[in-house]
Amino acid sequence: MSNSGFDQWATAHRARVEAALTRWTPAAELTSGRLLEAMRYSALGGGKRLRALLAYASAEAIGASAELADHAAVAVEMIHTYSLIHDDMPCMDNDDLRRGKPTSHVVFGDATAMLAGDALQPLAFAVLLGAPATATGVVAATHELAEASGAFGMAGGQAIDLANVGKPMTLATLEEMHAMKTGAMFEAAIVIPALLAEEDESTLTALATYAQKIGMTFQVVDDVLDATADSATLGKTAGKDAANDKPTFVSLMGIEAARQYAQRLTDEAIHALPVHLNTQRLTDLARLMATRNA
Repeated sequence: MSNSGFDQWATAHRARVEAALTRWTPAAELTSGRLLEAMRYSALGGGKRLRALLAYASAEAIGASAELADHAAVAVEMIHTYSLIHDDMPCMDNDDLRRGKPTSHVVFGDATAMLAGDALQPLAFAVLLGAPATATGVVAATHELAEASGAFGMAGGQAIDLANVGKPMTLATLEEMHAMKTGAMFEAAIVIPALLAEEDESTLTALATYAQKIGMTFQVVDDVLDATADSATLGKTAGKDAANDKPTFVSLMGIEAARQYAQRLTDEAIHALPVHLNTQRLTDLARLMATRNA
C-alpha cells in the first residue's frame, strides 16, 4: 500500500502512543527489582501499534480529541503487550523472538516476565479510568476493555487455541476462536473512543461491525504470513503454526483462498463504516490489514 498521507499520519501517531506509553509506564524501580524494567522492555519501542492506530483513527472519525484517544490507545496497547508476554512463555507458545528482539522471559526469566504481564494489565485499566470523559463514558469504556480481554474475549480465545493444537477444526470454530482471541481487542480499540465520547448506538454498531471484519482480516493475513514469510521479516518466529500443528486459515483454505477471503472481509469492513463520519484513516487501516507483509 502506497499512501504518503497515511504513512505520515501513522508515523506521527506511532510516535504519539510511544510517548504516551513512556509517560504512563513507571520508570523508578524502587524495591521491585527488574519488574518495571521488564514492563518497559516489552511495552516500549516496538510493534506495529495497529491497535493504537485504530484507536486514534476511531477518535478522528467521530471528532474526539487526541488526548482522549491517548488513553484508549495506551490501554489497549498495554493489554496487548501483557498478552504477548504471557503467550510467548514456555507454558504456552514457548517463543523466543517478539518484535525483532528476544522475548521477555528469555531476557528476564519466567517469573519476572509473568509479573510484568500481570502488572501491565491493571495499569491499562488505570490509564483508561483517567480518560478525559464523563463517568458514564469511562464506565462503558472500562467495561468494554474488561469484556474484550477476559474469558469471553482474548483470554478465552487463547484457551480455545491451546486446547485445539493438533486437532481438526471447522472454519466456523476457527473464526469464533479468532473473533475472541484477536478480534475482541481490535473491536475494543475502535469502540472505546466512541464509548468515551458517548456516541449513539448506530455509530457504535457500525464501528463494531467494521472492527470485527478487520480483526478477522488481520488473523487471516497473519496465517498467510506465517506460512510464507521469514522470521526476519515478521520479527517473530515464522512457521510456528505448522510446526505446532495448529489449525489456521491456510491449513483449512489454502494460501490463495485465504488471501481472497481477507480481501472480501476488507471490502465488507469499509462498506460498514458510516458515511457521515470522517473515516479516511479507518479505511486506510482496513486496507493495510489486507496488504501488510509483516
